[in-house]
Amino acid sequence: MTDLSAQRRDDAADRLPDLTAVETPWGAFVGVEDDGVQRIRNIRYATADRFGVPHPVEPDPASSDDLQFTTIACPQPPSPSAAVLGDPLEGAVFDEDCLRVTVTRPVDAPGPVPVLVWIHGGAHVSNAGDLPGFDASALVREHGVLVVAATFRLGLLGFAGDRLGDDSARPANLGLLDVMTALRWVREHVAGFGGDPEQVTVFGQSSGADALAHVLAADGADGLMTRVVLQSAPFGIRTDRDEMQAKMREAIGVIPAEATTDEIGDLQLAAKQAGSGYGLRSGMSFGPEAGEAPLPAEAEIPEVWRRRAPGMDVLVTWTTEETMFFLGTVPKLERLFRVPLVGGLARRALVGATTRRVYATEGRRFAELLASSGASVQVGVFDARPEGGPFGAAHAIELPLLFPNERAWSRAALVAPDGAASLTSAGAPLRAAWAEFARTGRIAADHVPAGTGWRGGLRVRDVR
Repeated sequence: MTDLSAQRRDDAADRLPDLTAVETPWGAFVGVEDDGVQRIRNIRYATADRFGVPHPVEPDPASSDDLQFTTIACPQPPSPSAAVLGDPLEGAVFDEDCLRVTVTRPVDAPGPVPVLVWIHGGAHVSNAGDLPGFDASALVREHGVLVVAATFRLGLLGFAGDRLGDDSARPANLGLLDVMTALRWVREHVAGFGGDPEQVTVFGQSSGADALAHVLAADGADGLMTRVVLQSAPFGIRTDRDEMQAKMREAIGVIPAEATTDEIGDLQLAAKQAGSGYGLRSGMSFGPEAGEAPLPAEAEIPEVWRRRAPGMDVLVTWTTEETMFFLGTVPKLERLFRVPLVGGLARRALVGATTRRVYATEGRRFAELLASSGASVQVGVFDARPEGGPFGAAHAIELPLLFPNERAWSRAALVAPDGAASLTSAGAPLRAAWAEFARTGRIAADHVPAGTGWRGGLRVRDVR
């Protein structure tokens, strides 16, 4: 172990589990073990130069042995959502060498187990797959599945091509290529960690779900996903982004080869500012670029979805108050929402309209397109929220229930005032539903309650 790793263990000895050796066909990986679950963090799945395509690599214990107490994330500016989510990146190491996966697996599995691959959200500019708030230990412990969490490039490093057409050009969609490379890594290597490569479910939330919808349309992705959960995919702002992206490219200009990470961050903020003024789309200004490899032109994407639909199992979900996550942090709206009687009416009207516009209407249309093309499709509407919580059933509200690291979520306003104290019990039905989908490709179409301290749950129906 390096001095850095040893120091991290000393600093948090009261809460860190024991190190263990996990035998694989590529040698023994160092992992951490706690209550029947092993986590092998930060395994490198690919390498890439800055603005270069990812090159897959074989699993190598040396790539991660010293990083079992380190959270690695793509360099990124501070997120405006940090307060809502409880500063999830606190303590993270920002490194462009971030193409890594974390494997969380049961210690004593009787044989190959179902696999779930987690693709995180964050508007394509924030977060990482291996954050404490995305710890999949409870899901693995309760249901005997294996979870792989992928970290990939974001923002200007991952989603901002320049279209110059010369040797200095930045390819578009590098973050999307990273995700595709991670999915191939899972298909090729997860059996060596105890997973079943024939039973892989990919689940993503928000921009992670957006990335997966674009993977489903990408060249070279045939057979890459056969079972998928798209949580709160912002389908309503996926299209008509060319003018905004052109403004952003103009603001970025040519990036010097010697640019520092901080300078890259400054350019990213300048690009985000240039991409403002485009309504709801400006809330996710970075993202996949249609018409740039590996994506077809925007108008062709639905036809690719139709072609790939047969044989797929798909679950599309959204929450009933998605945009409260964003609108609830706007001071003027916060004050309006607190006005007796009028505030409640204004909140329901504004949040309802924007939730339908960005998530529900086009999400349902996507589900119907796949179902009519031969996929087995369900939609799920999630209205669970902590009792007395200020954000209601907002965007990302299901994440602390799926990943109930109560310490990590304890400062998140999203689950205030007391929702963090009961995450493990409250989220048990939801985790059972996701595990059921991973094993069977569907969820029993009834209400899944959230449990003590929470109201509401998940309602699922088949799409014919």
